[in-house]
Amino acid sequence: MTAGAGHGGGLPGRHLLLALAVVAVWGTNFVVIKLALAALPPLLFAVLRFAFVLLPAALFIRRPPVPWRQLAAYGVLIGAGQFGLLYVAMRGHIAPGLASLVIQTQVFFTIGLAIVLAGERVRAFQWGALALAVAGIGVIAWHTDAQTTPLGLALVLCAAASWAGGNLVARQSGKVDMLGYVVWSSLFALPPLAALSLLLEGPELILHSLANADAGAWAAVAWQSVGNSLFGYAAWGWLLARHPAATVVPMALLVPVFGMGASALMLAEPLPGWKLAAAALVMSGLALNLFWPRLRERLARG
Repeated sequence: MTAGAGHGGGLPGRHLLLALAVVAVWGTNFVVIKLALAALPPLLFAVLRFAFVLLPAALFIRRPPVPWRQLAAYGVLIGAGQFGLLYVAMRGHIAPGLASLVIQTQVFFTIGLAIVLAGERVRAFQWGALALAVAGIGVIAWHTDAQTTPLGLALVLCAAASWAGGNLVARQSGKVDMLGYVVWSSLFALPPLAALSLLLEGPELILHSLANADAGAWAAVAWQSVGNSLFGYAAWGWLLARHPAATVVPMALLVPVFGMGASALMLAEPLPGWKLAAAALVMSGLALNLFWPRLRERLARG
């Protein structure tokens, strides 16, 4: 089946549980990142993540039929751009729960880049959705402190912009197996990340970190590569192949819910009123952008 096949209703029970498992992995991933960064420097951690996404999976998963330049662009944008910047930010510059929320602004960066690069027209509801999200980011910026700094917020916003660039590259590739796309693009994420790690972190720190990494650090690497990337994209693609995108995609709104909840429960990240207000604003913007076209269509049908 292709994406969009199936029926217009909700997900059946087992498929709903699978979707919840994916967004739970993607959300709690931010806690895993924070814990791993206590043992591994951020750029080395990113190198290990993409190394284990690429191998051994590339031996079993076919390269998607797209130009190498698209795989290269996606790998650099997602590898060095999204995750490199995110990991650097989370090494003491932003709380994990807030990082899981702010990175979702990639939706609005994607819209903005599509307008600038592809000439797409912005619609009124998208301006409203953007205004809500910007207000939420403004609340976070107003409350920056030792745990979430202006630098951390800026780095995660840049990571979101890089993710948006990767989205546009993937969109140009048409309908492809995103699991294979992620695996093979990792080949191009590795060189810039490895070069930056050698330059900024240095061979001495790299060797020391690898020699002293404990089981928890390697489990975090496995969670990133096998859980977050391979399982996440494989399961999400499987669901999209069997149900309309409009039924599956809204589940992704739960990622920051899991992210902020797990960070509060496992890392004791405080959830003061301003943080909950910021989350409500950003997620309202995401929900408006996602649901308004369908709501308007229903209203028009009367």
